[in-house]
Amino acid sequence: MSTAIKLTRLRKRAQFEQRLEDLGVRLPIDHEVESDGPLSQTFEIAGRAVGNRFCVLPMEGWDATADGRPTELVLRRWQRFGQSGAKLIWGGEAYAVVPEGRANPNQLSRNPESEGDLAELRAALITAHEAKGDSSQDLLVGLQLTHSGRYSRPHGSPSPRTAFRDPVLDTRVGITSDAALLSDGELDELIGHYAAVARIARNVGFDFVDVKACHGYLGHELLSARERPGPYGGDLAGRSRFLLQTVEAVRREASDLAIGVRLSIFDLGPYQAGEEGVGRAQETAHRAFGHSDGKVDLLETNQLLSLLKEAGVSLLCTTAGSPYYNPHSQRPAFYPPSDGYESPEDPLVGVARQIHATAQLKQQHPDLGIVGSAYTYLQEWLPQVAQAVVREQGADFIGLGRMMLSYPELPRDVLQGDPLKRALVCRTFSDCTTAPRNGLVSGCYPIDPFYKRRPEADVLAELKRSARQSQT
Repeated sequence: MSTAIKLTRLRKRAQFEQRLEDLGVRLPIDHEVESDGPLSQTFEIAGRAVGNRFCVLPMEGWDATADGRPTELVLRRWQRFGQSGAKLIWGGEAYAVVPEGRANPNQLSRNPESEGDLAELRAALITAHEAKGDSSQDLLVGLQLTHSGRYSRPHGSPSPRTAFRDPVLDTRVGITSDAALLSDGELDELIGHYAAVARIARNVGFDFVDVKACHGYLGHELLSARERPGPYGGDLAGRSRFLLQTVEAVRREASDLAIGVRLSIFDLGPYQAGEEGVGRAQETAHRAFGHSDGKVDLLETNQLLSLLKEAGVSLLCTTAGSPYYNPHSQRPAFYPPSDGYESPEDPLVGVARQIHATAQLKQQHPDLGIVGSAYTYLQEWLPQVAQAVVREQGADFIGLGRMMLSYPELPRDVLQGDPLKRALVCRTFSDCTTAPRNGLVSGCYPIDPFYKRRPEADVLAELKRSARQSQT
């Protein structure tokens, strides 16, 4: 990605705006960030007033026990989320509704002690929030429910369960027969598992659950199952059936829970490393959800959001693509993970693509509470862009993922009018992806002193050196 420029070089507003102009993209940006401005305003969701416009995005941990229970590392992460100052916690963690649906062997998942485990995590987050002097009365905490589908690796090696066959995607995870396909009956059973975990979440005090439909996992992949026969494929009514029936099952099982959906609002085809390691699109006949004729197409996305609202969904968290086959569209970064590829575009292009698509959906669905993603790459420019987006009603909340690992109290500093702590700002090194992809616990190794001191930091450094040498 020889044409990309590090954002640390764009220290002045004029430089940043010139770079956007050179790229042919637009981002809203305010001159000054107001401590009592748009980001500090409350927002009403499902009868609750949420205290500000920052949201902690859900992440997939790689540091639970082998039977899906939280460790001290998981507990620490949830405490830091509570300390952040953000008033919307979107899931905290991706929680697999069945153990075999985990994306890695150390992901949180349903187990015989789920109720106690989830109660402990929620209590730790709220205690940490209140210890900072913040009230929990305007704090909304949810739990993300997931099944990894094609990308299930509950024991370390691929154990894919997929919605449809695709030659390109099948090859990546070793699918060679229809044995990996989930039957209609299995999907019916899974809906019950989602509802059962939602009931547990309700019992221990969570305010909402997220029925995950993003990043190539099962709920998202079904939205592209155009060639799948039967009730869960074909037209949009069939492809959205699993998601909508899961939402309805959650409402029956826990009617007092609010329901959200984290959705890949558009997708791109699969990419692979091409010449000089730069990502290039692979040829495939498959048409991804939210994508048509080589570009973003939100027609079906808008139709789906209308269906979700009718089913009782009040929260939407937007994202895009998949970390497995087109990570540059999902998580713009200057440095790719060790098993990825150099971005074929300046990451600012990917940021703008997500922000503008989210704004279009907000305009079409003003009664949905919408959280936007892809802000971490903006680094020092994040507060100015975030405030402008909220002020222009391009999104209701600003979602932060990777930034929460390196700099969890960024929302608090912005809302207090304090300057950003530049040493803590995420620079998108992608070590938080490279480490777990190599079997190491998840965390921010370049910036968080806690992880810098761990023995895994040395292992990670050696892995990266070896990867660079092999590429050379």
